[in-house]
Amino acid sequence: MSHTPSRRAVLRGVAGTGAAVIGFDPGARSWAAGESGAGGRLAKVPDLDGTLVMDDASLDAASDDYGHIVHRRPVAVLRPGSVRDVVAMVRFCGAHRLPVAPRGQGHATQGQAQVEGGLVVETATLADIGPMGPHSTTVTVGAGARWSEVARATLAHGLTPPVFTDYLELSVGGTLSAGGFGGMTHRHGAQVDNVTALHVVTGAGELTRCSPTRHPDLFHAVLAGLGQCAVIVGAELRLVRAPQTVRHYLLPYDDLETFLDDQRLLVEEGRFAYVEGQVAADAGGVFRVPTLEAASYGPPAGPPPDDAVLLRGLRHNASGVQRTDRPYYDFLDRIAPSVEALKQAGLWTYAHPWLNLLLPGRHVAAVAGELLDALSPADVGPGIVLVYPVLRERLTTPLLRAPDDPVPHLFAVLRTTPPQDTATVDRLLAANRSAYEAAAAVGGTQYPVGSVPFTRADWRTHFGSAWPRLAAAKRTYDPRGILVPGQGIF
Repeated sequence: MSHTPSRRAVLRGVAGTGAAVIGFDPGARSWAAGESGAGGRLAKVPDLDGTLVMDDASLDAASDDYGHIVHRRPVAVLRPGSVRDVVAMVRFCGAHRLPVAPRGQGHATQGQAQVEGGLVVETATLADIGPMGPHSTTVTVGAGARWSEVARATLAHGLTPPVFTDYLELSVGGTLSAGGFGGMTHRHGAQVDNVTALHVVTGAGELTRCSPTRHPDLFHAVLAGLGQCAVIVGAELRLVRAPQTVRHYLLPYDDLETFLDDQRLLVEEGRFAYVEGQVAADAGGVFRVPTLEAASYGPPAGPPPDDAVLLRGLRHNASGVQRTDRPYYDFLDRIAPSVEALKQAGLWTYAHPWLNLLLPGRHVAAVAGELLDALSPADVGPGIVLVYPVLRERLTTPLLRAPDDPVPHLFAVLRTTPPQDTATVDRLLAANRSAYEAAAAVGGTQYPVGSVPFTRADWRTHFGSAWPRLAAAKRTYDPRGILVPGQGIF
C-alpha cells in the first residue's frame, strides 16, 4: 500500500440503535468497529488478491467524476485482483453497514458512483476478454473492460457487439448499469438489450450468474438498474458480423422539423445501420442548425453503399453533404481526436452538467424546439447537442424507461462549463430540472446518465410500473441497502 501504518480513516454512520464507528488501521489491515460509547471490536480485513488503498490521491480521484460537480469522499478504494476480492469486500462492508459503489471509468456526471465514507470498487482491473472464434455468437468480458478493448478483440475475429456509445472509453459494467444508447439503437436496441447473461456480486455478497432464464428477476434488476441490487463483474455480450468499411454521411438541414421527419423516416425504414444527429447554433447564437449523421455498413455486414439509394427522398441541403469511407473501427472511434483536443485544451476537467432526455416522437418537434430556443452558446460551451430517434420496440429491458411512443428521440445537451463558476453550474442544473419537467409533462423520461436533480419520489415516478419489481429485488439482493447510494433512489 502507498499509505503509512499511522494513517487512520474513520467513518461515522448509523447501525442499529447507535452510531457505528468504523476505523481502518492499514498497519494491522483491520477495521475497528463498535457502538459509540461502547467497547469496540476489531474486524480483520479479508485477505485479498488485489489492493485496498487509502492514500489521498486515490481517495481524491474516487471523490470526483467527469461531472466535476459532486464530491463524496470514500474511506477506501478496492482495486480487485479477482472477483473473489469483490465478494469478500462486499460481504465485509455488508457486515459493517458500509456503503459500496463500483466505479468503471468515472464518467458519471453527478456523483452517481461516489460514496461518502464507504468503499469504492474500481472495476478497471476486471477487464478480461474471453476466448472466441469467427463463428462465436457471444463473448464474456469483465465489467472493467472498455468498449474500445472489446471492439478490437472481437474485430480480430470479424465480429462486433451490435451497439456502441459514441465514446468508446467507457466500461462495460458502467454502460450496462445505465442503458447504453448509440446510433445503432434503432436497429438493435440499447447495449443492455444485447446481453445474454451477467456475472454479478449481489449486495449480500453472493457471486451469481443470471440471465433471462436463470435468476431472471436479478438479471432484469441489474441491467439499467443503476447498481442498486448487484455489482456487475462480468457480462456475456451478443456478437454480430462486423463490416470492414463504413460509409459515413453528414447531411446539413435548413430547419429542425424537416431534419426530424427525415430522421424518423430513416429509422423506420432501417435504411442506415447508424443514425444520429446534432444541432448547432447559427451566427446569431440560436440552436437551429441541424446535421443528420448516418452510416451504412459495407461487406460482409451489408451490401456496398449506394449513394443514390441511401439518400433518395431526403430533404437535406445537398450542397453541404460530407461523405467519408473509413474502416469500421475508425468510424467507431471517430470522436477520439476531438476528445484528445479537449484534454489538451484543459476542457476535459470542466464541469459537465449534462441533460439527457427521451422525448416522445409525437412531441419532439415542439419540446425540443422550445428547449433549443432557450439555449445559448454559453449554456453549452464546447459541448454539443444531440437529437436522434430510436424504435421503442427495440428497447426490451424493463428498467430502461422510455416514452410510450413508437419512435422516441434522445435529446441530450452535453454542457461544458468552468467548474469554479458554481453559480453557472447551479443555474444549468436548475435548467436541466425545468427541461425534465417539460419532457415529463408530455410523457418523456430521463436517461439517467446526466445531471438532473431527482428526489426519491421522482425515481418512483421514473420507474413507474417497474418500480415494485425493482424495490422487491433491492430487498432480496441488497437487504442491508449498501449499494450505490449516490443514485439517491432508495
